[in-house]
Amino acid sequence: MKHSAENKVDGIVLVPEDTQEYLNPRQEVTYREHRRELAEWMLGLGKNPEKAEGYSHSTAKNRMNRLDLFYRFVWDRKGRYVQELTTEHADDWMRHLATEEMKESTKCHYQKAAKTLFKWKRCARGKDVEWEPEIEYSDPSTTYTPRDYLTKDDRRKMREAAMSYGSVPHYNSVTPDERSRWKRYLSQRLQKPMDEVTMKDWEKANSFKYTSMIHVALDAGLRPIEIERSNVQWVDVENGVLRIPREESSKNRENWIVALKEETASILKRWLDERETREKYDGRDALWLTMYGNRYNKDSFRDVFRKIAEEAGLDLENRDLTPYSIRHSTATYVAEEEGLAVAAQQCRHKSKRTTEKYEHSSTSRQKDAVNNID
Repeated sequence: MKHSAENKVDGIVLVPEDTQEYLNPRQEVTYREHRRELAEWMLGLGKNPEKAEGYSHSTAKNRMNRLDLFYRFVWDRKGRYVQELTTEHADDWMRHLATEEMKESTKCHYQKAAKTLFKWKRCARGKDVEWEPEIEYSDPSTTYTPRDYLTKDDRRKMREAAMSYGSVPHYNSVTPDERSRWKRYLSQRLQKPMDEVTMKDWEKANSFKYTSMIHVALDAGLRPIEIERSNVQWVDVENGVLRIPREESSKNRENWIVALKEETASILKRWLDERETREKYDGRDALWLTMYGNRYNKDSFRDVFRKIAEEAGLDLENRDLTPYSIRHSTATYVAEEEGLAVAAQQCRHKSKRTTEKYEHSSTSRQKDAVNNID
């Protein structure tokens, strides 16, 4: 059965001979079926699941081979069979690759394979898993920069844009003709007939929702999944912090206290007051909801990010800017201001090695750091 039809998907070997030596008969069956599902997903959907676009056969085959090496690496380290690999396993593998004498481009290919595994877990298995590699490998043959982050000037522009995006003048401060034009604008924006636009809609246009969302994301370096999970119970306006409980944190490892600028705390207070007047929030814990009453997910938050970035005049065509660019910039500049320990605490870093440095951090130092960056 080593290379039988049962052990292949379009010529991609599911359980190579070297791998079979690690497995007992029961483990071999489960590993083969695990690999079959992954290979079929790569070929059919892997490149762009939303458009049902798969990877080329050669790409899928190469990544499957590299992932097999990843699994064997973990089995060697653990001394036993493990089927559900985690982001901690992946970071361990990347640290191991850093010690190996191989081209940067080769390490990059291994990293892409691991990223594909976690992409499959999210898209096909519905697992809540996002991997931000501790060590980022890139292919020197390309100019693509996978971790573009916001400059300090970008961050300042994003804050300003979040305060001005979608705002309208006061109802009584415009002429009837101007009011008509603004109502037409609100009609398009709110997707409702112009004659149904009310004073309440006019007030909603100057909402603190996007402003608070972007300001908090910039201070706390929130991951998209943390935007989705954000609850009103996290907010401690009086002390100017977010208190993220262990069971709701992205990595589910410990409670976090995350510092906010005084300006951000004030904006959050205004948003909480406004939120109380919004009927769709009644009985809901979510800090922010979309216009359809859903929590923001990675896609809807990406839309918000792009709208604010466009308002800020950032170059979205030639730069690889994503919601993670916010997080990466926060970590970078907090580390510059106060060191890795404070950055690790402020951004809820998942690495056990970095966690060892947390003991020198404090909320006051985190506050100093976020107040010193834009």
